[in-house]
Amino acid sequence: MKFKMLCLFFAVGLTINLFGGQQVKDIIVAQDGSGNFKTIQAAVNSVRDHMQSKAIIRIKAGTYNEKLVIPAWKKYIHLIGESKENTTISNGDYSGKPHPTTDFTGNTKYSTYTSYTVLVQASDCIIENLTIENTAGPVGQAVALNVEADRFAARNCNFLGNQDTLYLSKDGKNYFEGCTITGTTDFIFGEATAVFSKCIIKSLANSYITAASTTKEQTFGFVFLDCDLTATPNATKVFLGRPWRPFAKTVFIGCSLGKHIVAEGWHAWPGDPMFPNKEKTTYYAEYANTGIGANTTKRVLWAKQLTKKEVKAYTIQNIFKNWMPDFKLEK
Repeated sequence: MKFKMLCLFFAVGLTINLFGGQQVKDIIVAQDGSGNFKTIQAAVNSVRDHMQSKAIIRIKAGTYNEKLVIPAWKKYIHLIGESKENTTISNGDYSGKPHPTTDFTGNTKYSTYTSYTVLVQASDCIIENLTIENTAGPVGQAVALNVEADRFAARNCNFLGNQDTLYLSKDGKNYFEGCTITGTTDFIFGEATAVFSKCIIKSLANSYITAASTTKEQTFGFVFLDCDLTATPNATKVFLGRPWRPFAKTVFIGCSLGKHIVAEGWHAWPGDPMFPNKEKTTYYAEYANTGIGANTTKRVLWAKQLTKKEVKAYTIQNIFKNWMPDFKLEK
């Protein structure tokens, strides 16, 4: 019996490496059967609930047609694709699409909140070298990645979609480094305190990049540092953001803004009966951006240009306080 248990223990790739004094679980996913599991969800499910040590899931090249969920009790999972160019998690659900049964609210159709390709609910998770896409096309809200977690980080990933590509839905700390995010309308949206460092933000149509719903209590919302804002040829009139909720906060610092960014920069999203006059309470700001779209002479009057003193607060260390993303793999 002990021998059988020991074999099972190692069957999912548990190594004797240490992470914070505890063992690191190393799991291989491969569609051809050469790994521990053929699907990413099966690998996630194999991780022990409420673990206090890192579980590394290495994903071999392939297109994984999954609707992946990392539930709240599967913390410390680190997904690593073989490369973002050839390792993809793909799904095509969208708001209004008939649900095969009903969702957890009893809805017979998918909504924005259930259209995700990947849902991360567990804190302290990391993803690297992956493409996460929603292939529904320009049919309305269709989320590629929905993050409900705190202390989530992504590096060297693609998040591809149209409307509502990246949903940062909870008041947590989210970090994105060297990622590409594509979309049409409000394709980076939500409540989180999120830093985007050296990312490519690509607009596919005339619309809005961000729609933050930052709360009044949050010091920071979406912060873009040294990012490159680009567009397809048909996207010629794009706003940096519009406020989903009245205390939306979005700041662009040291970014390259293409000619597709409109002169006024920001949009007030008027006509909302629940939250009128949102431009009076939003915090939209810029500092030291470059490119044709960075000309601020015709910006809306309620947007802000940071001073040299104010911009000093926008460091990753200060924004996230007691947390810094750690991509290191323990050996």
